[in-house]
Amino acid sequence: MARLSNDSAELAPRTSFDGRELRFELPGLEIGVAEYDEGPTGCTVFVFPDGAACSTDVRGGSPGVSGAGYPLVHAICLAGGSLYGLEAAAGVAAELLAQRGYRTGWLEIPLVAGAIIFDWGPRDNAVYPDKELGRAALRAARPGVFPLGARGAGRSATARKLFAYEQGEPAGQGAAFRRVGETAVGVFTVVNAVGAIVDREGNVVRGHYDRESGLRGALVPGVEERLAAGRPVRPPPGNTTLTVVVTNLRLDPRQLQTLGRQVHASMGRAIQPFHALEDGDVLFAVSTGAVESDPLLDTTALGVVASEVAWDAVLSVAG
Repeated sequence: MARLSNDSAELAPRTSFDGRELRFELPGLEIGVAEYDEGPTGCTVFVFPDGAACSTDVRGGSPGVSGAGYPLVHAICLAGGSLYGLEAAAGVAAELLAQRGYRTGWLEIPLVAGAIIFDWGPRDNAVYPDKELGRAALRAARPGVFPLGARGAGRSATARKLFAYEQGEPAGQGAAFRRVGETAVGVFTVVNAVGAIVDREGNVVRGHYDRESGLRGALVPGVEERLAAGRPVRPPPGNTTLTVVVTNLRLDPRQLQTLGRQVHASMGRAIQPFHALEDGDVLFAVSTGAVESDPLLDTTALGVVASEVAWDAVLSVAG
């Protein structure tokens, strides 16, 4: 019998969900989520109808990303399906083209960036987020709502995996939002990391779970004990954390790049280890530019706030 795939299955996009969600107010941003239950896998699309400045920070040894050099974006598509999931970003671009009346002028081409996670670890099929799923996610986009947990691009994401635990623990997508004066910051992340999720007290709340001992994190037998027992200390491939940081504060290209680097580096507090060889971590820093300036926040202070919001976003994955 042929393995279930996009070519052999009659796939139906799902775009309506129950469960946990973040509600926020950030004009200029709409979010759409679509899934194939047959995978299960999905994609999460961030839409900026008026365009938004963007800087991309790529880390880890195994990234899969498109449109990383765009200084302006109209949409960002995060997806499962590893390399094949980049097709969903092409679907987002195709749907934007249709919504714009198929105009093809030099300055009318929609700019869509994309990034993917490897989410085939927990599932045994070849279903991936394709062009139709990307189109469905864009059509479902709306402001102010972001589904949390095993939804969208994080439908089959896991947090694991340091000591060769094949399946890890379910993870997914998380988000958090904060407003300081007129400045708003939202962080949205899909955690499929080789590392574990760690809270502010240093406790592992998801991942590094040893099914044999029932222990987690620092309590799990260490590297020396595993080597002595002949057990592997070798993380499996196929991991990645994808993040979108959005602010309404206007930032020039250098400020936006610095914000992305600062927040991405800070996330190593919440995910340990982070940016490993087996990870393909990508962060998009985006500014809608609605707020010209803020006397309360310079770029570094904004980065401090956004870094704390990012930690909250990662923790929200685990509930």
